[in-house]
Amino acid sequence: MALTAGIVGLPNVGKSTLFNAITNSQVLAENYPFATIQPNVGIVEVPDHRMEDFTEYYKPKKTIYTTFEFTDIAGLVKGASRGEGLGNQFLANIRQTDAIVHVVRCFDDDNIEHVEGSVDPIRDIEVINMELCLADLETVENRIGRIAKKAKAKDAEAKKELDCLEKLKPALEAGTPVRRIELEDSDLDYIKGYGLLTAKPVIYVANLSDAEISEPDENDYYQKVKAYAAEENSECIAICAKIEEELSGLDAAEKKEFLEELSIPESGLDQIITAAYHLLGLRTFFTVGEPECRAWTFRDGMKAPQCAGIIHSDFERGFIKAEIYSYEDFMQYHSEVALREHGLIRQEGKEYRMKDGDVVYFKFNV
Repeated sequence: MALTAGIVGLPNVGKSTLFNAITNSQVLAENYPFATIQPNVGIVEVPDHRMEDFTEYYKPKKTIYTTFEFTDIAGLVKGASRGEGLGNQFLANIRQTDAIVHVVRCFDDDNIEHVEGSVDPIRDIEVINMELCLADLETVENRIGRIAKKAKAKDAEAKKELDCLEKLKPALEAGTPVRRIELEDSDLDYIKGYGLLTAKPVIYVANLSDAEISEPDENDYYQKVKAYAAEENSECIAICAKIEEELSGLDAAEKKEFLEELSIPESGLDQIITAAYHLLGLRTFFTVGEPECRAWTFRDGMKAPQCAGIIHSDFERGFIKAEIYSYEDFMQYHSEVALREHGLIRQEGKEYRMKDGDVVYFKFNV
């Protein structure tokens, strides 16, 4: 289940520095032999302390975390929707992502030129949002042109879709992202098919200086970005991209020590990965044992056979049942034998909705 967040931002806001940190932290290719990593894609592990506990107990030959992809979206400047910068190339790249990580500069430095001449994070956010809105507006207007005649001819389905599009058009013209528009549930089904950029969930990443990152709430720029994000129910994370790049070259022990020295509880990159993962409604189940302990990504609400299919299509096709226990019960008893004795290993069928932290053994017959 390859899931991707596109990193956007104006020039000189720290986007490239953050992406360098991601690519330096990239997972080893031998664990993912079927993944072709493009130059502008970084594949990183989703941090999960539960995997460390399973590994300590089972001492497997291989430990494989679940992963998340970040795509560096280049060429985003004012006028991108009209072809400025890399224009249409950036639009094609960003349409393929599941979420947007929007990097915003929140520090003053006379040695780093700002493309707009001054530091103003809300203006910068709105410059990019307007470009995305204009691109979406073009999509909406093209769709209106295709179905307007059907709607006038009293095609009931076309009329419903046209009503939806006519809600979107004035909002996009005013620079309002789709995620900020109040819509009916019936409208959302249409929107899914349009691939609208401003409908994608967003994480705003406030890039602070290394002197301010230990106390981000003291930074006025960050407070403004956080308030802006809260208005549209988006995530907001404070990082120092320069520090993230330095951290990416350290091993786990050195990284922990460095963060402690800076009084930072968790790296910004780990926060972004975790936030992106959960923003998309993603959860994790585990398969564990001496040969391999592995984390698998699934979408919240998926049933056991669908999750079995994530491992292999034969598992879903021939699904019989699943033996499941929870991570919390495992941490209490530290043994599958003890879990069985206490009746904590369950037999679940085709209608079972998987839960985050489920440890599972799928039974199937093809």
